[in-house]
Amino acid sequence: MSNLRFSKKDTKDFDFKEWMDGTNDPYLGNLEMKPQVKRKDDFKTVMKHMKDYEMVENRLYDSEKNMGVRFFNKLYKISSILFTVLLIGVMLYAVSYLPPVGNANNPDNNVVSERYIENGLQETGAVNIVSGMILTYRAFDTFGETNVLFIATCCVMIMLMLGEKAFEEQKEADENRRFEPKDDQILKFAARVLCPVIFVFGIYIILNGHISPGGGFSGGAILGAGMILYVNAFGFGMTGKWFNEHIYKIAKITALCMYGLIGSYFYITGANGINNHIPLGIPGHILSSGIILPINIAVGIEVACTMYAFFALFRRGGM
Repeated sequence: MSNLRFSKKDTKDFDFKEWMDGTNDPYLGNLEMKPQVKRKDDFKTVMKHMKDYEMVENRLYDSEKNMGVRFFNKLYKISSILFTVLLIGVMLYAVSYLPPVGNANNPDNNVVSERYIENGLQETGAVNIVSGMILTYRAFDTFGETNVLFIATCCVMIMLMLGEKAFEEQKEADENRRFEPKDDQILKFAARVLCPVIFVFGIYIILNGHISPGGGFSGGAILGAGMILYVNAFGFGMTGKWFNEHIYKIAKITALCMYGLIGSYFYITGANGINNHIPLGIPGHILSSGIILPINIAVGIEVACTMYAFFALFRRGGM
């Protein structure tokens, strides 16, 4: 009986059965929205809107009629003058209590500085008194500074580094080398001449930091500057062949761990009055000064990697 009931296609029951079965949608094509038409305003309407916007903007920033803006401007000027005068007064008051320059009784002329100057060469093996001081007597402070560089790089990577998928998509979409130079022949020629000299000079400064002025911080800064010059001249693609993110992680973590292990051994033995058995060598030779040379190498790698990482992260969000 049910088949006979829905045999006539003109009945409403049959249409309802088809709609329930999903074979026919009676509303298809009958309730579709009309395509959106882009609004076109005439010239007078556009000019009226622009005039109204300009009037509101002028009234908002009109300092002569806007009492709130006038009050804020006056308060800002008065506060700036008062703060500047107060800061100058505090600094002058502090300077007035500084000891006179060259006085033998100054606090800085004490037994500590005398120990650095008189016994520094014998106890550290470093001809450079500054390197001997910051990498042996105050090695723990310098290790903290190196950790600051490592933490700063981690923070910048967290804030600026793109995800792997997003970074790959950006590299593929970046066909016009938006973040890289476009075959600047002058820059490339200058980099070919200067980069080897900069790298050799940076390594020299690091390896001779215990003999002459220099060390890991200054030498690492020179190496980092050379790497930035190279990537500006030849692009990230060419630089990635010899220094990429994988090499960066290995170099940075290895340098920090090497510094930590050498420093920990030196701290523990020194705090307990135990000889560390690290030979000081002959003062003035490359292989001398005990722990200073390997620590200078570790600090130099850390500083160079930090400089390049900051540049790459701010430039394109990755290395």
